[in-house]
Amino acid sequence: RRGFLLGGTYGLGMALVYGILGLLVVLTGSKFGSLNASPWFNFGIILVFVALGCAMFDLFAVDFSKFQRGGTGDRGAAKSPFVTALLFGGMAALLAGACVAPVLISVLLLATDLYAKQNVLGLMLPFMLGIGMALPWPFAGAGLSFMPKPGAWMNHVKHGFGILIFLFAGYYGKLGVQLVLHSANANRTAEADSSGWETSLRAGLQRAVSRQEAVFLDFWALSCKSCMKMKKTTFKNETVQKRLAPYVRIAFQTDDAQDPVVRWALERYEVLGLPTYVVLSPKPAPDG
Repeated sequence: RRGFLLGGTYGLGMALVYGILGLLVVLTGSKFGSLNASPWFNFGIILVFVALGCAMFDLFAVDFSKFQRGGTGDRGAAKSPFVTALLFGGMAALLAGACVAPVLISVLLLATDLYAKQNVLGLMLPFMLGIGMALPWPFAGAGLSFMPKPGAWMNHVKHGFGILIFLFAGYYGKLGVQLVLHSANANRTAEADSSGWETSLRAGLQRAVSRQEAVFLDFWALSCKSCMKMKKTTFKNETVQKRLAPYVRIAFQTDDAQDPVVRWALERYEVLGLPTYVVLSPKPAPDG
């Protein structure tokens, strides 16, 4: 019972984070995931992960007991570890945001569309997503109560998690370096790459207008794992290439969030997250 309640509290922390962040996106139109495109954000994540990894190897102690105990008196021992579970759940939701970004973006798009149509139920969709992601945790917490009692074997488990955390830190380090190198060597004047995709938004749109052709616009970033996966798999598929052949294909990179062109494009095409694909059809020429 105690494990079930603690797991439920952990899941509640996740549900609250996704619900509140989703609500802000729907109400304000904020661009979800823009922080992840900043190299400094990724370097900050490295510091957090390295610190957590070092704690797993007992180089220093991370003590959350102050959230569980209120003092030594009769009223001091009344606090429970549920506050800690709630905080950890919220932290896990933030760290796992990139992993569930495609699903979260789809839900936010649907929620934004419903809210724009005066349907207040759109405000509840992010919370429903959070509740769905929280459902397994009460049962996981109850199941953990049947595990063997703590002992020396727990040190091996802890060290294994420490290695995993260091691997995540290495991944974010690689991503941050890629973003820095891109910012140092950015060149948005290129006409087209070797695969026929335009890399300049202005040049691509001008070409489409002059030829009266439709446009397939791909908003992507180095920090977007799904974007990179699409480039390596889906966009190399022969059937997909044939379907896209009639379009002017523009691959617009959005890593430099400070670039005024990037900011304008994200607002103009209402990009909530990455990857986003926009299809533009040419307007018919006016009579005369």
